[in-house]
Amino acid sequence: MAAHLPTILVLPGGGYSRLAPHEGKPVAEWLRSIGWNSRVVEYPVGTKHPAPLLAIQSEIAKERALGAPLVGVLGFSAGGHLAGHAAVAPLAKPEERPDFAVLGYPVVTMTGETHAESRENLIGLDANQFLREDTSLDLLVTPATPPMFIWHTAADKPVPVEAHSYPLAAALAAARVRHELHIFSDGKHGLGLANGTPAEAWQSLCEIWLSSLR
Repeated sequence: MAAHLPTILVLPGGGYSRLAPHEGKPVAEWLRSIGWNSRVVEYPVGTKHPAPLLAIQSEIAKERALGAPLVGVLGFSAGGHLAGHAAVAPLAKPEERPDFAVLGYPVVTMTGETHAESRENLIGLDANQFLREDTSLDLLVTPATPPMFIWHTAADKPVPVEAHSYPLAAALAAARVRHELHIFSDGKHGLGLANGTPAEAWQSLCEIWLSSLR
């Protein structure tokens, strides 16, 4: 991969227990087709926080060391949580933080109504309130948070938009962080590229947004 080009690291979902294939390689291929370097990061699953976060932070720093002028992250569901976490982690070194994040139907909160599988695998169902808040993206947003593009469907039952993407967008707006939020009326959880569905429009919307960052 040519290191001097802007790079997007792809993080598939899978509840922090597996990596969904359709949210990995096909997405990286699409990103390359629109002019970005891209590769899938096989971050550790079945292991507790902070192992996944440390892994993606290391990969971001690696791309910067290779000379990539921009390093972004794109993730789905639990991978969206991880991509977002990399963007908002309070103790990250500058070289470990992405320049932007694209989140597809992301798991956002570990408090209240959350995605039980992701929470169990990442922090455990018996995690204390501090750890739950420390891994809830909407609670970690600051004015220094990098730009975000978020998309979700209103019909998503495993990760309801009102408990996840809406609170994140509200936090970004309150902190005056540049962001876009697109909600599609139909579509189940885990669409990936969403080819052949109304939500497929996220691709063209995201391509326009990405082009504005370069």
